[in-house]
Amino acid sequence: MLEDLTTAAFSPPAWPAAYPKGYAVVDVETTGLARDDRIISAAVYRLDARGEVEDHWYTTVNPERDPGPVWIHGLTSEALEGAPLFQDIAEELTARLEGRVLVAHNAVFDWQMIAREYARAQCEAPVRQRLCTIALSKELGLPLPNHKLESLAAHFGVVQRRAHHALDDARVLAEAFRPSLRAAAASGVRLPLHECRPLTEWSDRPATPRIGQQGGSRGYGGYRQTSWRPSRKRPACPYPNPGRYETGGRLKQGMRVAFSGDTSTERELLEDRATEAGLHVATSLSRLTSLLVTNDPDSGTSKVVKARQFGTPIVDEAAFGQLLADVEPASEG
Repeated sequence: MLEDLTTAAFSPPAWPAAYPKGYAVVDVETTGLARDDRIISAAVYRLDARGEVEDHWYTTVNPERDPGPVWIHGLTSEALEGAPLFQDIAEELTARLEGRVLVAHNAVFDWQMIAREYARAQCEAPVRQRLCTIALSKELGLPLPNHKLESLAAHFGVVQRRAHHALDDARVLAEAFRPSLRAAAASGVRLPLHECRPLTEWSDRPATPRIGQQGGSRGYGGYRQTSWRPSRKRPACPYPNPGRYETGGRLKQGMRVAFSGDTSTERELLEDRATEAGLHVATSLSRLTSLLVTNDPDSGTSKVVKARQFGTPIVDEAAFGQLLADVEPASEG
């Protein structure tokens, strides 16, 4: 009897049945952050349902253009000259992503870049859900000084060897995600999973199959730029509005953010990032709006005009992206 009680006391809690059956921890290095930027390297760590590492994979990719900030990622034009094109590695990448939740640090960005590369190859990215480790660390209430990958790694004692190298970043993230996943499961935390909707920049050309798929069922046509996207109802922001953003300060969960004009990141994905950070995405601008994001503050749009009238702070997309990396948690109570 005593043995039974001891076994019960130390037996691990049941794994949540609703949790995904597998994960693909991903990191991509790119030529930049805009719509037309390209992937230059990619790495994937495949994890099983409980976070055990199954295998890993890495490749460089020829972006067919200037490699961008070499001082960050270290990949020169010479290094990438003989690398495969994305369409040459797409089938292998598909096999590693298929049927798994894409996990990344700032997952919207990695999903966006991967989805655009598949779009250029006239195929659909094989990802249905993503999980951002920034959002998960917030759900777990981890005592991090900020939401940088190095801070998450340091919290779990993971040593980073080559920052901004896709394979090492993916390794670090996988090793930090594994204890996060176990902690979430032990506490019954609902994972912050988000739907990966197909990009809306598609032409009306005939559908093409996904990489590695026979026939044309579930494919999309050629890639193009467009401002159209389907209507979509977002979940209500759970945090109260703390007021306006103060220039030079931090964003805080619950702040109301509006967008105006063209953005280099597809608008829906930019709004997803804001929502995942705990911000309230507003479709209109009022006296309650905390911040307006626009790349053209002199455009004279109705939102810009109202922002001037109300004294609403205005930042551009690049500044907003930096602010999203360190959003202050909402006040308790």
